Amino acid sequence: MAFVHGKSAVFKLDDSTGTLRDLSTYLNDISMPRDIETAETTTFGVAGSAKTYITGLTDSTISISGLFDATADGYLAGVVGQSATLSFEYGPAGSTGGLVKYSGECIMTSYEVSASVGDSVQASADFQVTAAITRGTW
Repeated sequence: MAFVHGKSAVFKLDDSTGTLRDLSTYLNDISMPRDIETAETTTFGVAGSAKTYITGLTDSTISISGLFDATADGYLAGVVGQSATLSFEYGPAGSTGGLVKYSGECIMTSYEVSASVGDSVQASADFQVTAAITRGTW
């Protein structure tokens, strides 16, 4: 089993012109939880005392956060409220040939820039994935 360090993660996102931009050098946290709906199928007379289920639709979101930069802000602020979907590529172990890459389409659901007197300026954004995520390699 080969474990990898998160320091090499890569995240790319479309800007307002549809150009895929590498935001990795501005980010220090990326998460992409994936949920699967379940529907209960328990009926009267089921043997035992356990519920039964079937799988339903999948859902996923993406959250990114890191350090504020005017260039990255231009890319992210430029797609706030955009109705067209944004392409993304996410490589949790990096973008070297043969490594896992997740890709798909998403819409931005929030963008925040925050400043504190005792810290660096931070930026974060959340996205709703629309349709299926493709798992491939770089």
